[in-house]
Amino acid sequence: MDNIRSKVLHILRGNARLTDEQIAAMLGVTAAEVGAEISALEAEGIIIGFSAIINEEKHDRSAVTAVIELKVSPQIENGYGAIAGKIAQNREVMSVQLMSGGYDLAVTVKCDNFRDVAAFVADRLAVMDGVLSTATHFILQRFKEKGALFPSDADDERSLVSP
Repeated sequence: MDNIRSKVLHILRGNARLTDEQIAAMLGVTAAEVGAEISALEAEGIIIGFSAIINEEKHDRSAVTAVIELKVSPQIENGYGAIAGKIAQNREVMSVQLMSGGYDLAVTVKCDNFRDVAAFVADRLAVMDGVLSTATHFILQRFKEKGALFPSDADDERSLVSP
């Protein structure tokens, strides 16, 4: 991390709420330099948004997050991009990623309940042209996301077992 760009990105990954002035103080540069760098990063499409990490389990205990593995048949002209783009347009979809390994796309969805996830998979994903198979995995508990640890609500009272 030898240049301001890398340093600004590193700091923003940890806390995107910091002001230009706070980042500048951390780096020993001016707030104007930080602001210009962030603007350039946005203009170049390197920074595409800022978001909060929400503890969904505390916010809405009935909401369900699932990761759906898709095996798909890529299109001749567009590869995986066309089908990934169609999937990404659904409001339930939080992310779509091209994967290596046993499946092609990983789709993360957030729905109001398990039934809505099932309906989304059955009625919208599985019937899409090019989708060969799906496998749905429900997220039961999150421990860390985007570098942030989730606080534990209860201490684990099980004994530590070691060989």
